[in-house]
Amino acid sequence: MTTTEPALRHRKLVTEIPGPASRELQARRAGVVAAGVSSVLPVYVASAEGGLLTDVDGNTLIDFGSGIAVTNVGHNVPAVVDRVREQVGKFTHTCFMIAPYEGYIEVCEALAELTPGDHEKRSVLFNSGAEAVENAVKIARVATGRQAVVVFDHAYHGRTNLTMALTAKSVPYKHGFGPFAPEVYRVPGSYPFRDGLSGAEAAAVAIDRIEKQIGGDQVAAVVIEPIQGEGGFIEPAPGFLPALSAWCTANGVVFVADEVQTGFCRTGEWFASSHEDVVPDLIATAKGIAGGLPLAAVTGRAELVDAVPAGGLGGTYGGNPVACAAALGSIETMRTQNLAESARRIHDIVVPRLRALAERTGVIGDVRGRGAMLAAEFVKPGTNEPDAALTSRVAKACHAAGVVVLTCGTYGNIVRLLPPLSLSDELLDEGLSVLEHAVLTEVSL
Repeated sequence: MTTTEPALRHRKLVTEIPGPASRELQARRAGVVAAGVSSVLPVYVASAEGGLLTDVDGNTLIDFGSGIAVTNVGHNVPAVVDRVREQVGKFTHTCFMIAPYEGYIEVCEALAELTPGDHEKRSVLFNSGAEAVENAVKIARVATGRQAVVVFDHAYHGRTNLTMALTAKSVPYKHGFGPFAPEVYRVPGSYPFRDGLSGAEAAAVAIDRIEKQIGGDQVAAVVIEPIQGEGGFIEPAPGFLPALSAWCTANGVVFVADEVQTGFCRTGEWFASSHEDVVPDLIATAKGIAGGLPLAAVTGRAELVDAVPAGGLGGTYGGNPVACAAALGSIETMRTQNLAESARRIHDIVVPRLRALAERTGVIGDVRGRGAMLAAEFVKPGTNEPDAALTSRVAKACHAAGVVVLTCGTYGNIVRLLPPLSLSDELLDEGLSVLEHAVLTEVSL
């Protein structure tokens, strides 16, 4: 397995978590940072390399979060760092809408090559996943002349006004922030662990709801995550996505794949849509595209994207030259190190261990995901009832032992694993051992 882990680096705890220097920074933060900005654990990072984070107290933690699927290539990767340094030395900003530059074009060329489908494509670059999703909706509405947008239960699409409307979960993402953008309609998705439906059956339910309550000829876009992220790493049953895509094509609806969290080799393919040979009309990307720098994109059929007149798309920082340089270095790393294959190898190591842990403890109702986008859904023994309290305790125990894991899910009962795709087998094994020990300890209490 190709790895960027430096020699002789490993998890190391020299203080409690968080240590005194992190606690001091946390106290300073309380006086100046908005309370509405939360952090998973109050450990302040001083440096990072490969799949390791070193905090201001000298503790080194294994990173199973990747900044929420951002540092797919790992931290401090030479191809990214070198390209960024070179670009910073030339210029940091002109605004592509004022005086353009080659890096923006190069990123769009790479996206045209890498995203699913061999049709003619166009891309536009932004800063965040929410921006990308919002602009995909704008494009779909202009191209179709329709207004309605269909989204799904458990969806997460962002924190702007429109993307909050697209997002399903209220607390903490939506509560108190309304009113939200209109003409957004929510239908059931596919959640095999909880609905027990095949992909075809779940798609039939969703399509029936759309046709009866909205009307296919009124829908501009269906927006969906090929694997839902914040909603619980929910992988739809086979056949669900192809059936939706086929319905969209038959009804002149734009099929938008939100691959913000699933994209760039995370699931074992460059994009998760490819697992079932689904070719989105528009694909929204961000997170893993640029090795940690803010960049996002909408890529899609040329006739759709070009339906928006000049000046209708863009933004001051969209496609910033430094972020574009980072993206080109990140894509180069994914190619040369074959990180899609690395993601599949991570899957083959992690899933059997999580399933064995589920069998041993009886508190994990489902183990799911693709590649290095994996989840364990915690339930009360003998039931499907979510156990958010146990989930929280397990995550905190991992943090205290020096492994960064994240939780998610509509019910708050999912531990999700998003390690860098370049993570060494040794660090992966060590991190999984910490997780296993945390579960066994918390279950025995």
